[in-house]
Amino acid sequence: MDAWNKRRADAPLGAFVAEAAGLDWIRVEGGPPVPRVHAVTATSLVMERVVEAAPTATVADDFGHRLAVLHASGAPAYGAPWTGFIGPVEDLLPLDNAPSPSWADHFRDRRVIPTLKLALARDAVDSRDAADIARVMERLEDLVPEEGPARLHGDLWSGNVLWAAEAAWLIDPAAHGGHRETDLAMLALFGLPHLDRVLTAYQDTTPLADGWHARLAVHQLWPLLVHAALFGSAYGARAGQAARRLL
Repeated sequence: MDAWNKRRADAPLGAFVAEAAGLDWIRVEGGPPVPRVHAVTATSLVMERVVEAAPTATVADDFGHRLAVLHASGAPAYGAPWTGFIGPVEDLLPLDNAPSPSWADHFRDRRVIPTLKLALARDAVDSRDAADIARVMERLEDLVPEEGPARLHGDLWSGNVLWAAEAAWLIDPAAHGGHRETDLAMLALFGLPHLDRVLTAYQDTTPLADGWHARLAVHQLWPLLVHAALFGSAYGARAGQAARRLL
């Protein structure tokens, strides 16, 4: 069996089970391919190995279309029926996936504010930046239009997109129901080969609401705070700067 075996004895309880559940959940007909899970325990995850290849424009076009299909498959609620995790396995941050009545409630109360508090506790964001981020959270309903829950990968930076000869595969999700612009914002924040082609193909499949590009900064506040909590205050400062551009 040609497979990845992720193993760590001190992994947080439920982390690998949540990853396996997320992989299964984002495997939808017509969406990006996702590795099959062969086995999962509290300390390990064995899954199908992807044979990687150089990124190409053709695969980027296909990925943009497939990502739109994944998002459009929807979710029953904002959140997920498992506790989520994000970050490197040696320092995974838990994510509250309890259902929320709206995207703004979910993003503010389940994502940004808890991560902001953690970043403050770790001295990774200063008081001015924290106050400005909190002010943006008070305006979420005005800044981002409600669309209904999309089926998200949830941690869609370029390292979790594996390019193969025929398609781009998704790995390591923090899967949940959320706003589809959140996945796109993370791709834009940390870069992806052929990103313009991916976004064009996405738009051709399921067009985004007017003003989506300017709204990416709202969605990027959370991954910046995650990085601040994990990797230090430079990301906290970037989050503060992003918040001030939205005020």
